[in-house]
Amino acid sequence: MNKQPFQLAYLTAYEYIRDKILSGELPRGTKLVEERLAEEIGISRTPVRESIRKLEQEGLIKQKRVVNPSSVDLQNIFQVRILLEGFSARCAATYMSEETLGRLHDCITIARSGTIEETMKANKEFHDIIVQSSNNPQMIDIIDRMSSIIYLFRKTVVYHKRPFLIDEHQEIYDAISAHDGDRAERLMQEHLQADLDFCLHLLKA
Repeated sequence: MNKQPFQLAYLTAYEYIRDKILSGELPRGTKLVEERLAEEIGISRTPVRESIRKLEQEGLIKQKRVVNPSSVDLQNIFQVRILLEGFSARCAATYMSEETLGRLHDCITIARSGTIEETMKANKEFHDIIVQSSNNPQMIDIIDRMSSIIYLFRKTVVYHKRPFLIDEHQEIYDAISAHDGDRAERLMQEHLQADLDFCLHLLKA
């Protein structure tokens, strides 16, 4: 088998299915049928099967269905985020350069005045910049592998307009800018706990 065409087909299938899940076109709980997806994309079933496997590893698919996270699933995912991103914020307060601080502040400015899509992008970049500033490849890799499921929850809090979201980003930025690692870590942990509480409230509604 020629690896390059397969890799291209696999990547096409992966992005096609992932984007349909993240956009809501494939609602939570939807059963994925390999034959139908292969026909829609215009490729064979094998790359579709492999892309589904990768999306299962990322947490977007479970037992061939679009994930419909339970409260326990939410809590488990956020426990990892609270630990890793809290520590990343502490590291950022020590290591983040002035140039990167400027990019972090730009994310807040865009999120305050932008469209929902622009706010989503700025929100993602804000957290990504802080995680990258941990300078810990293992931590960065763990968060990266969770990125799709994290995006799903970020979308929930942005689209449902969780109160004080951007104000909390400003407070985290201020702590990092002041090189206050203890405060940066605590504020990030509180920020993510508020996200979790908000998502759990929506789940019960």
